[in-house]
Amino acid sequence: MNARKLVLSQTHCTQIPQTIRNSLLCAAVDPPHSNPPFLPKPPILATGLLKSYFERGLIREARTLFDEMPERDVVAWTTMISGYTSCNLHGRAWVVFCEMMRYADVRPNEFTLSSTLKACKGINSSSRGALVHALVLKEGMSGSLYVSNALLDVYATCCVNMDKASAVFHEIRGKNDVSWTTLIAGYTHRGDGYMGLNVFRRMLLEEGESNPFSFSIAVRACASVHSCTYGKQLHAAIVKHGLNYNLPVMNSILDMYCRCSSLNDAKQCFHEMTQRDSITWNTLIAGYEKSDPYESISSYSRMESEGLSPNCFTFSSIIAAVANLAILSCGEQIHGRIIKRGLGGNLELDNALIDMYAKSGNVASARRIFDKMPTKNLVSWTTMMIGYGSHGYGNEAVDFFEEMVKFGVRPDRIAFVAVLNACSHAGLVDKGVRYFISMVGDYNIAPDLEIFGCLVDLLGRAGRVEEAFQLIESMPFDPDESVWGAFLGACKAHNHPDLGTLAIRKVLALKPKIAATYVVLSNIYAADGKWCDSAKMRKLMRRMASKKEAGRSSVEIKNQNYSFVAGDKMGSHMDCVDEVVKVLVEHMRDARYIPDLDFFIHDLEDGT
Repeated sequence: MNARKLVLSQTHCTQIPQTIRNSLLCAAVDPPHSNPPFLPKPPILATGLLKSYFERGLIREARTLFDEMPERDVVAWTTMISGYTSCNLHGRAWVVFCEMMRYADVRPNEFTLSSTLKACKGINSSSRGALVHALVLKEGMSGSLYVSNALLDVYATCCVNMDKASAVFHEIRGKNDVSWTTLIAGYTHRGDGYMGLNVFRRMLLEEGESNPFSFSIAVRACASVHSCTYGKQLHAAIVKHGLNYNLPVMNSILDMYCRCSSLNDAKQCFHEMTQRDSITWNTLIAGYEKSDPYESISSYSRMESEGLSPNCFTFSSIIAAVANLAILSCGEQIHGRIIKRGLGGNLELDNALIDMYAKSGNVASARRIFDKMPTKNLVSWTTMMIGYGSHGYGNEAVDFFEEMVKFGVRPDRIAFVAVLNACSHAGLVDKGVRYFISMVGDYNIAPDLEIFGCLVDLLGRAGRVEEAFQLIESMPFDPDESVWGAFLGACKAHNHPDLGTLAIRKVLALKPKIAATYVVLSNIYAADGKWCDSAKMRKLMRRMASKKEAGRSSVEIKNQNYSFVAGDKMGSHMDCVDEVVKVLVEHMRDARYIPDLDFFIHDLEDGT
């Protein structure tokens, strides 16, 4: 290397930082052999390092440091307990607390006990919480609000009822917003919305501390009891307290209106919100899913136009809305967007897609999705089974049930309903009876009214009307009008007038609340020439201020979905619909299908 290069290399040398220079100077003054022996870190420094390890998820390092500490005070023990709890290692937190009480010569403070109570909640152990409660009383810390609130939370979450939580709450002298909110949430999460609202009302009357979360929980309680009246009162209270600009609170109000089927109020609330996030849009989309699927799809389009990205919950609601409309082309577009966003393979979305394709009549596509799923659960198998059964593939549904059992998936009540319905439509009576016996004997599932109704329908469709009647007589509870209705249809189809007359009396004694039941009775009387009785049934139905919902059909033409009812003449699309109906009629004639007019409605004055 020449001199010029040497000079250049020296001028570009990195400068040594001043801190490192100082350290080097100290090392030169005090040689390494003159350093004093290593001294352990003071407890306060070690505790700070413990906390830092837990914050960064370095759990093993935290435990090693704790074990190496020669002295551990109550702060160090508490840091370990709270650190494990913050990392959701509640079992380890409890073990550390037991070690402290067994071996250490330190006494717990209120922060130790409150952190331990959080661990008890995490492992869902009310018995361990009761042990800590006893220690709280022994140490004289029952007056600590921090500890009392933690104890209240354990009892409200882990106990079979709210008695212990309520007792702890009443013993708290200076209740704060956490105390009230914890009690309200305890009742609400157990499904006792009315009691949750009662506690919230007491909080307002006693002018107790409140926070946005307490209002959100109270709104959720309203939604659980489907009380729009209480919900509107809470909405007014939220505006009064100035929380109508709080996004989580207003999202809960929107959800309450949707769950109470008050969609006009939900729409108004949505438009009045000054802020919206993905939860806001998802709540509105899910709210419209069943009652107005078109509006649900429209809301989804507006959400994307405003630049918000849909998530799995959004797509699940939209797929369900499309399934309710049976618009296959729209469902395929949504499916494409799911794949484009990299959400393919999501279990919940795949289950929703199976349901959508099956309801849209494309069972083959539903099966393809099922076969490609990386993981499957009971919902996947049951949805596919229902799809086969609803389109007349009864044997395929039964085979699918058998395959599901072979794969070790345990069927539930809904799965048995699906396979019994499939057996009924496929005429597999003996196999359906065996499934019923297996459900009770092998899976210990107690049959309910719906299951008995499926079995009555199974026997009745096969002409085994007497057996169906004996089953009804042996039921452990009184049959409802759906059971007697299925039996009545079997009596009419297989010409059992005596049992049919009995079924009519049983149905009328229940004072049917379903308008369709009166229509069936009216038609049976009309078919037998009993016109007075037929007119009487019609009169009873009108007295109910009820009307049989018209059977609505839909057809997809050139990527457009058109719906119509019998006798519908309105709309420019009816010309296309008429053409499709003519094609269907020709197919029926080619198949030599003979319609059964025994149940044809003789009185069309109500338009049904």
